[in-house]
Amino acid sequence: MKLSDGQKSALAGAATGLVNGFFGTGGGMFLVPLLKRWIGLEEKQAMATAVAIVTPLCLLSAGIYWWRGAFDWGLAWPYLAGGLVGGYLGGRFFKKIPKLWLRRLFALLVLYAGVRSVLA
Repeated sequence: MKLSDGQKSALAGAATGLVNGFFGTGGGMFLVPLLKRWIGLEEKQAMATAVAIVTPLCLLSAGIYWWRGAFDWGLAWPYLAGGLVGGYLGGRFFKKIPKLWLRRLFALLVLYAGVRSVLA
């Protein structure tokens, strides 16, 4: 059975939302390779698209965690402030970083996250 592009996109979105909901993060790491392989996006386009897709998923997950009493705004604010600055800088420098280095940095991030998860 061959899946259409729409079906692939819906499955990738569902898997990304599931990963994001379970772990509170990680959906983008899961989504970037799917956007490249299944949809055929170029590396930088896949990364930028993943950010646009994961942002509302993160907001939804945070809302659910907050609703269930598992979200602490006092702890979140400093990270949010730093994340906004980092996101701005990352977005500004994104086009200047060669695709090969972005791929390597992404691979290192995935490897680091995997090792930390196993050792934690």
